Amino acid sequence: MKTVLFSRKTNQNPELSALKDELQQAQGELSLAYRQFDQAVDPELVESCIYQISAVKARCNYLLRAIKERADAEQTAKRTQKAPEVIAAVSLEDAAWT
Repeated sequence: MKTVLFSRKTNQNPELSALKDELQQAQGELSLAYRQFDQAVDPELVESCIYQISAVKARCNYLLRAIKERADAEQTAKRTQKAPEVIAAVSLEDAAWT
């Protein structure tokens, strides 16, 4: 089982941070579900553990996608904020040639 570690940034988006915390919690739940599965002896309990593992895996996959989408959107927003400065610098250089 892999543990996902994230670097902590002081200016990190609170929504993104909350999703990462929720993912870490879900990964702990998944680990617990696997331990319960390993100890289950009753067929109905084994089946219940399988459903629980499947549900937690689905939630982890959703959270990973949500984190990736929000991180990508945040990076895109940062790039577009920098873009006007680059355009302005190019425009000034073009003005110097004319």
